[in-house]
Amino acid sequence: MKAGQWDPQNKRIVINDVPVPEPSKDKFLVQIKSASLCHSDLMALMRDQGPAMTMGHEGAGVVEKIHPSAEGKGFKVGDAIGFNYFVNVCYECDGCQIHNSHCENTDLPMCQGFHADGFFQEYALVDYHNAVVLPPELDVKLASPLFCAGITAFNCIDSCELQPGQWLAIVGCGGLGQYAVKFAKAMGYNVIGVDISDDSLASATKYGADAVFNSRTQADTYVEEIKTLSTKGVHAAAVFSGANAAYDGAIPLLRTNGLLMVVGIAPQPVQFDTTDLVTGRYRIKGDSTGIPQRMAKAVDFVVKHKIQLDVDLNRIEDLPTMVENMKNGKAKNRQIVTLF
Repeated sequence: MKAGQWDPQNKRIVINDVPVPEPSKDKFLVQIKSASLCHSDLMALMRDQGPAMTMGHEGAGVVEKIHPSAEGKGFKVGDAIGFNYFVNVCYECDGCQIHNSHCENTDLPMCQGFHADGFFQEYALVDYHNAVVLPPELDVKLASPLFCAGITAFNCIDSCELQPGQWLAIVGCGGLGQYAVKFAKAMGYNVIGVDISDDSLASATKYGADAVFNSRTQADTYVEEIKTLSTKGVHAAAVFSGANAAYDGAIPLLRTNGLLMVVGIAPQPVQFDTTDLVTGRYRIKGDSTGIPQRMAKAVDFVVKHKIQLDVDLNRIEDLPTMVENMKNGKAKNRQIVTLF
């Protein structure tokens, strides 16, 4: 079968012919219908040793074969499924009820696409703990971006503790931020997009943002304009950008006791004023893709509100170009590889 892999020896993405894997304990063999490129996939390109490994941690497909240990777990051959990507964890301990990276029963939690073969290949192994059956309303060939970017955005907006009609700033309106705009509008919030890219802000507007501000070109005015628009400041600011400057710029947007939702992973530690925290100037919370048990709520919401971003469909052979376009900021839509 074809597989899009990172070759650390030659430092390039290659399309290799590799054997179809055989499902082991708790695993399905899944025919991958769609796999999509997420910005964090670029981290896999930093690996400089070891064998070639299949990229991709966003996938959706159809169950082809089930290991006996995974029988009777709510899945059958032919089911369309989406899935999370943590493996070599127990899924059951206290740590795994928070995030699988905190598993208490392994020394080495692994992510498919980074530490184990991922989903840019025709067939892949998926642990049944990670899977959710897709409703018929969801097209499996378009569903893969939901299973990292989409679920992350949903969890973070859902955790912002807002009521309909309250104000939410989405700081960073790239791929996750665009999902966040769609989810927030469907939840009834007033949404303000903040970014340094006019293209990203245009996408936020297209997806329903009530107002957008370029924090670079409007640096001297956007904070006060947002405070005026939202009357006192926003009730929550969700930072989807990984830039330290995005966090620095988000806090002034908050009204008293507003919530700073931490999503983007900054390269340097983010500093907070402890006096602001103890006196209730603002609160801090974080969220992420989370654990597989949370996926069904996001999937149901997507179906109910018909959430779908614009996507570009590609072949597996296009993966090197897709990655280059993402590196160079040329990818405007979610990039999907369709297989079969």
